[in-house]
Order: sequence, then C-alpha cells, then structure tokens
Amino acid sequence: MIGTPMALPLAQTQDFNIMIIGQGGRLEYEALLFAASLRANSPKFQGQLFVAEPQPGPLWNRDPRMSAPVKDHLAALGAQIAPFPSQHFGETYPQGNKIEGLHILPAGQPFVFFDTDTLITGELADVPFDFARPAASMNRTDTWPVEELYWPGYSAIWKSLYDRFGLDFASSLDLSQPDEYWERYLYFNAGWFYGADPAAFGARFTDYAVSVRDDPPAELVIQPLDPWLDQVVLPLVIHGLGGGRPSPEMRGLDGEVTCHYRMLPLFYATATDRQVAILDEVAAPNKLKKLLKLHEPFKRMVYQGRGHKVRALFDRNNLPRHERAIRNQIKSAGFWMR
Repeated sequence: MIGTPMALPLAQTQDFNIMIIGQGGRLEYEALLFAASLRANSPKFQGQLFVAEPQPGPLWNRDPRMSAPVKDHLAALGAQIAPFPSQHFGETYPQGNKIEGLHILPAGQPFVFFDTDTLITGELADVPFDFARPAASMNRTDTWPVEELYWPGYSAIWKSLYDRFGLDFASSLDLSQPDEYWERYLYFNAGWFYGADPAAFGARFTDYAVSVRDDPPAELVIQPLDPWLDQVVLPLVIHGLGGGRPSPEMRGLDGEVTCHYRMLPLFYATATDRQVAILDEVAAPNKLKKLLKLHEPFKRMVYQGRGHKVRALFDRNNLPRHERAIRNQIKSAGFWMR
C-alpha cells in the first residue's frame, strides 16, 4: 500500500459486511476497482463483500446484469455476487438499487454500503463504526431541496417529511446553524452509510422512498425527486433508527480510508498524489487491466495517460471553488468522459 495514512482512533475489531452495486456497464468496472482496492488496502477486513446485482425483469428495458468475465474476476477477488429482483425502481431510477439491494445482506449483521465509484485507500477495519447508531457521508452540498420562487422553505419541507413518518423533526436539527440555512437540516451524501441490521434498514428505506415518490407531501409539490430521492429519504431512515451525523472519529471515510471519486476526470483533477498513486497501483495487475480497459474512461484516463493530462490542468492547492468550474475546464480541454 502506498503512503502512510493518518492514524485513526483505535476501535475494537468488529466484523461487518460491505455492499456495493454491480450492474452491466460502467458500474461493473467500478466494482472491479473497488474490490481490488479493498483487497489491497484493507487486509484486516474480515467480513464479506457483497456485490448486489439487479436482475432482468419488467422494470428493466435491457439486461442489467454484469458480464461473466467481470463476475468471475470479482469472485476471484473474494466478492460474492448476490442477485436481487427490482420490485419498485429499476431503470427509471437506478439509484434505487442501493435501496432494494440491502435485502440481499444477512439480516442482523452490521453492514456498510458504498457507492461503487469508491476507492479503498486505507484499513476499513480500523474505522470505529458505531453500528447501533447509523450514519452516512457528510461529503455533500446544498443540492436538495431546491430554492424556488414559491417554495415554503427548508423547515417546512423537511418537517413535512418527518411528520409523514411520525419522526421527531426538532431533534434532527443542528442548532449551531442558523434557521433556514441548509446545513441546519439532516442531509447526507448517500455515497456511504451503515447500520446494525440491513433488513430493518432496507425495509424502512424502501417504505419511505416509495411513499415519498408516489405520494409526496404537499410541501414538495415543486421539488425534484430525481435523482435526489435516496438522499431525501436517507436522513429520515437514519434518524428513525436512532442515528444521525457521523462522529469526528469517522473522518477516515471520505478521507484517508476511502475516496468517493465519482468520475475519473474529477478524480484526477482533485485527488491527492497518494490517492492517484493508489489507483495506479491497484489497477496495474494484467488480469484486472485487461478487463478495466474494456471501459473507455478507464482505458483513456488510467492506462493511456489522459488522467495525468487532466491533472496537469490544475493546481491542487488552488482549485476552483465550484465543481462546475472544474468540469468546464476539463471539458474545454477535451478530456471529459464518464
């Protein structure tokens, strides 16, 4: 493993399972990189990596399954492929895979979900998860709700959702933040979340998401729910299960232990030298390289050097404040792809 990560608070070793989504196309190649980075950089992890795979059905216009060579290599990396039927979401809202896929995990066993476009860069077993108090990633911005001319405001919108499910809204607030400022309200990036029981978590997640999608409170009438539905509902699920914002000890996630890179051009523009070196090292073995090169962004960005050309466009110590500006600069240079 490259580099020495910042020391994390020591926690009693505990077993937990990990779930990511594996689907034909971009996600299957990201799943390979995730599994390889987990094996390389978290040798103390003793749980099972589950790759939840949606199956063909009426909610999919095409076969969403991964290719056989990718599944074989995932198995060689220690992953378990776990098929599941799409009963509520499917092709019209593929983010729903992370909601429905939770049902494939063993009930009653602690779990951590990661978005597939995540690189493991440190020892997950050293992260002091408190599974009795679920939490999720705070690596988010004010993406939802969206301010509109006639909207009722943050408090009214969020309170309507808590009231819908009989949850205590007041106790979810961060009172150090001013009223009607987005950070006062419980809101997560759904790139990672964890809990004690995936069956209870998944059942609640599914019920809440379907309810909000099919019958949103009146306060949400002009609010977009696609693609934000999972992030709208996740705070309600976590709060309802006795959780909340992650403790400072969880800083290794979205830090020294994991990197939610999302899109390779953005990763090369913004990642640390250590993170880039880890990706290069993890992706180097020939068997993995042969498969990853089937996906054009991996082929161009990782193996043909385009990622380092993107990297040369930016000063990591003086990046543009807004992601849109970074994207636009990459696109202007002709290097944008996903």
